[in-house]
Amino acid sequence: MREFRLVWTQHRWFAFLFSLTILWVILAMIAPLLAPHDPLATNFAKVLQPASAEYPLGTDQLGRCVLSRLLYGARTSLLLTFMMIGIVFVLGVTIGVIAGFARGLIDTILMRLSDTLMAFPGLIFAIAIVGMLGPGLFNTVIALAVVWWAKYARLARSLVISLWQKEYVAAAAFSGAKQIQIITKTILPNMLSPLIVMAMMDVGGMMLSISGLSFLGLGAQPPEPEWGAMLNEGRRYLQTAPWLLIYPGLAIFCTVIIFNLLGDSLRDVMDPKKKAA
Repeated sequence: MREFRLVWTQHRWFAFLFSLTILWVILAMIAPLLAPHDPLATNFAKVLQPASAEYPLGTDQLGRCVLSRLLYGARTSLLLTFMMIGIVFVLGVTIGVIAGFARGLIDTILMRLSDTLMAFPGLIFAIAIVGMLGPGLFNTVIALAVVWWAKYARLARSLVISLWQKEYVAAAAFSGAKQIQIITKTILPNMLSPLIVMAMMDVGGMMLSISGLSFLGLGAQPPEPEWGAMLNEGRRYLQTAPWLLIYPGLAIFCTVIIFNLLGDSLRDVMDPKKKAA
């Protein structure tokens, strides 16, 4: 009974976090309906104004509505984050499955390449790549995709090797199933759980990386509303207009915390040992 209550509590916590995440995403998607002003419209007569009825979160150095830019920035930050997670997930899992299935020389080359990428600090390597390609969101996507796929590939490879020894995989092979059918219909469905948990827990880190590149001027370019870029624009006005840093910082902080907690809760929910309990 005690274990049942523990699992029920974890599921309720996961449901709450999942609902909060969906609400967060919906708010970002309907930003045009919620934003009180055009996020790109400047008004030099109302520069650096504090919160008021007309501008609930104040204005920035160009008289733009901070609330409107935060809402539109959520669309940019979340959309780019989810897109990046999807890209590195598909790329990493594909490479990992190929390495785990092929073994031999192909496995060695792919895994040594992933080891090389993981030997460098991810953000530093991404900064170097964007610095060579030039600033911009497209180049940010390329840089982060190059850096982040490696750990998905290593996990996918280890899962393929482990699952290949299972009896139900051997049974599928003895039944006459082709190798591609064994991989797509037997192995992949059984290896998705830990990969999905890793992807969910990486959302926060990916958003921090994207915001960090934008803060350094390598990601989103002005006047594009993006949380990291807003932090970069507002850092000069820390003493005169602190809200330019506080609100984007809080948005990034809350989003990262929500997704980290969601990923941790999802890991507990999908843990087979806890399910058995």
